[in-house]
Order: sequence, then structure tokens, then C-alpha cells
Amino acid sequence: MTLYVIVCATGPAPGVGRLVGQALGQGWEVQVVATPPALDFIDTAAIEEQTGRPVRSRPRRPSEPKPPRPAAIVVAPASYNTINKMALGIADTYPLSLLAEAPGLGIPVVMLPSVGPALAGRLPFRRSVDQLRSEGVRVLDPPAEPEFPWHRALEQLPQP
Repeated sequence: MTLYVIVCATGPAPGVGRLVGQALGQGWEVQVVATPPALDFIDTAAIEEQTGRPVRSRPRRPSEPKPPRPAAIVVAPASYNTINKMALGIADTYPLSLLAEAPGLGIPVVMLPSVGPALAGRLPFRRSVDQLRSEGVRVLDPPAEPEFPWHRALEQLPQP
């Protein structure tokens, strides 16, 4: 079963290889999808070597093979922007287009936010979290610990 890991451009993003390693260790096949700004945060070559798959950030060209359908999607770290845009149904990037249709396709989505208290306390963010949760998206509380808890997202998924 394939797990899509969508990574956003926030502070913990360079550590996404830890989440990938944990998911692979649980038996998932992993496809990493990066928001365009996140490409500057992650070691694309290392992740591609780790997963055996190209990191995606744009729709495939007609000549490119179709990627496997995800059994689940984890968004970690999930940015303030991505959470709010998903709640509004905005699909202006490849990662957001995947997220926009996932609930309608019955694909489980888990979001592990990387937002500080100032943003987490904002009304737009709280509304977005409530909206997404009402649609079945598992939006976890932003972590308080200094080390980003990648494992928390995987704990919300069924075993592959």
C-alpha cells in the first residue's frame, strides 16, 4: 500500500526523511510530494534514494507513468497556508489538488501542523481545523515539544 507524504515548507521539513524511514519500516511504500517552496527545504536526492521514487511537486506529464493511488496521505509538516487552503477547497498546486479530492475519494488524510501558538490561535486557522475535521480529515494538535513528532502522524493510520 502506498502512503503519500506531503511536505510543506516549514522548519521541520528537512527532517521528513525520518517520517519516510518510519513509514517504510511499517511496510508502507512511500511517495513524497513537496509543495513547490518545500523543494528548497528538503534533500530531494536523499529522499528519492530512500523511497526509490521521484519526489513530485507538479502534475505528471501525459508521457509520464501514472503514480499509484494512495491508500492514505500524511501532511507533515503541514503549514498554516496549506491547512487553510485545503479547508477552503483551493487546489492551486499539485499537492493541494491531491488534498482537495482525497476526502471525496475516501482516502484517509492526517495532518500534523507546524504552526506556532500565534497562528494556531487565529480564528481562520481554528475554523479551518474544524472544517477539515468535520470532513473526516485528522488534523492533529500542533506539537508543543521542541522535537517534531513525526511518529504521531503514522499512529493515526491503519497498518499497511
